[in-house]
Amino acid sequence: MKSYEVNFDGLVGPTHNYGGLSYGNVASQSNSQQSSNPKEAALQGLAKMKALMAMGFQQGVLAPQERPDVVALRRLGFSGTDAQVIERAAKEAMPLLVASCSASSMWVANAATVSPSADTGDGRVHFTAANLNCKYHRSIEHPTTSRVLGAMFANQQHFAHHAALPAVAQFGDEGAANHTRFCREYGEAGVEFFVFGRSAFDNRFPAPQKYPARQTLEASQAVARLHGLRDEGVVYAQQNPNVIDQGVFHNDVIAVGNGEVLFYHEDAFLETDKMLAELQGKLAKVGGNFQSVCVPRSAVSVDDAVRSYLFNSQLLSRPDGSMLLIVPQECQANERVWAYLQSLTSSGGMIREVKVFDLKQSMQNGGGPACLRLRVALNETELAAVNPGVIMTAPLYGSLTAWVEKHYRDRLSETDLADPQLLLECRTALDELTQILKLGAVYPFQIN
Repeated sequence: MKSYEVNFDGLVGPTHNYGGLSYGNVASQSNSQQSSNPKEAALQGLAKMKALMAMGFQQGVLAPQERPDVVALRRLGFSGTDAQVIERAAKEAMPLLVASCSASSMWVANAATVSPSADTGDGRVHFTAANLNCKYHRSIEHPTTSRVLGAMFANQQHFAHHAALPAVAQFGDEGAANHTRFCREYGEAGVEFFVFGRSAFDNRFPAPQKYPARQTLEASQAVARLHGLRDEGVVYAQQNPNVIDQGVFHNDVIAVGNGEVLFYHEDAFLETDKMLAELQGKLAKVGGNFQSVCVPRSAVSVDDAVRSYLFNSQLLSRPDGSMLLIVPQECQANERVWAYLQSLTSSGGMIREVKVFDLKQSMQNGGGPACLRLRVALNETELAAVNPGVIMTAPLYGSLTAWVEKHYRDRLSETDLADPQLLLECRTALDELTQILKLGAVYPFQIN
């Protein structure tokens, strides 16, 4: 039976704005308060989805969240009609309104952690929604994320869904941005690689001093238990706290893996040699041949990696066994990074080609190609059980492009977030989107 890695890309929401909400994310903070272009952002994301589909990769789409999140604002004491809630929040606590308008759900690498059926105890694909507890504007996402994933992967014979972990610092979970799976074939048993920034209960692990470590060891271990993973099929590694303090807020900013290959920066991890040996040994036990590609700091500094998002790229397997690297335009604009990539693809290794995409709107807010997609390994039977409305096709691309053109603004500033009309525009758009994607009622305004 054939198996595939399906990339489900996040559709950028109508309230895409540069709120500068993510402390520790250099791009997010440096572009704070600039005007954004939600329409351009959504179309850039859709163009990437269409291009990957045209290259023969399995591609899906994941819907955005309802924003502003009036329900969240009501929990914080704002009352009245929806319009009054927004107006009062804008007057009394503008930072809370900005947070409630964040379109950060576009970065669906943080939506959940996914384990394929070949790895799990019950032979189903398991999803655990990320609590994203480190940042308020992201911590409010998981209830809707769970409903959307449940509507996409509804067949209980093939899919199992877990609620987000407890919303406390000890179990901070940032989803697939800190999780990679290595395997020989997508349908075969593999090794799941969990990267954490700190331990909540064991002070033997060092912690960063400047920026927060968002993923805890305890959260990663809990997800592995929930998914029924075997000890011999799991490797835990600690992210280098020094690179977290340089703006590497997730592992997918400093490393990316696929198949049997890990592409990483020399300074990405602690105890790197020990980690690589464990990955190699465990993958060998299930028939795999682990390979690592280390980018030396002498070629690409951590600062260059953060600014270009070299590692926040998509590493994709091609039919001939080689790999394709999908990078943002910023990599081409960085002389040192681009020189390294040219030498990499000409070296005869596994990574043979680089393709560049314009994702400026997402990049300026702190997310690149890898942030925009959630990877789900599925066999043919499981793929057939996925809600067909979310699988990208040429007609769906046309429908979504027309939908964006109809409903999205081409300029959005912080002052625009206080306009109650924006909420109505968002709800109208999302109500139509759920029909296009055949999701049913997944948003609070559709349920309450």
